[in-house]
Amino acid sequence: MVEELTFKNSKGDKLVGILSNPVDNTEVPVIVLCHGFSSNKDRPTYTSMEERLNRNSIATFRFDFYGHGESGGEFEDITISEAVNDTKRAIELMREKGYSNIGLLGSSFGGMVSLMVASQDSGLFALALKSPVSDYAEQKLKELGEDGIRELKERGYIDFDKSDGRFRLNYGFFEDIQNNNGYEAAEKIKVPTMIVHGDADETIPVKQSKKTAGIIENCRLELIEGAGHHYSESGDFDKCAGLLEGFIVEEVGKL
Repeated sequence: MVEELTFKNSKGDKLVGILSNPVDNTEVPVIVLCHGFSSNKDRPTYTSMEERLNRNSIATFRFDFYGHGESGGEFEDITISEAVNDTKRAIELMREKGYSNIGLLGSSFGGMVSLMVASQDSGLFALALKSPVSDYAEQKLKELGEDGIRELKERGYIDFDKSDGRFRLNYGFFEDIQNNNGYEAAEKIKVPTMIVHGDADETIPVKQSKKTAGIIENCRLELIEGAGHHYSESGDFDKCAGLLEGFIVEEVGKL
């Protein structure tokens, strides 16, 4: 069964997701998939993980954050706190649907969001993270520099280019960073966790995941030698996806 679901965040904005259940009952576990910054639920990472998990009789729910993909809202208004709220609502929707065993898989920005949610929801059975951001303040300072941050505050927004278009982001995103510290969240996480990170990641320093893995009580860190943030070299993505799949299947076996 593959079903498109629409639901709302706490502000009433429409969010859109795809529930894929290979056995068509809610007794199976479900993994909520949280995509990256300026990405969406239909990117290969999430469709691939859907396929991998479904073949293991594990349901998935991949959805678009506010301002992304098919969901409502303007991209420029996204914040970590907004995405955390979106994810909580997605989990709530799965519980309303009758699923009792729920896990999270987050990538990059979605990894930071998943860290925050897992620190607040003790009812999850697994947390899988692909190259997560743990310290956005460090990452953005590296990216923009102090002068860039100062200019951003004065202008109130920043425009930036990515391979799939030009985006604007409001200063509110950077103010909100102060309310979301991945390392502090990690101290509260008790759920079994796996982090996969490329040791040549040019976007999110691997040292962030090393630190986070050292804080989470029950965490396994897997480094992929030579892999960058997008796992674009031959075989890198398959290694990453295989590790995440194996971890989740292993945790399902403990339920």
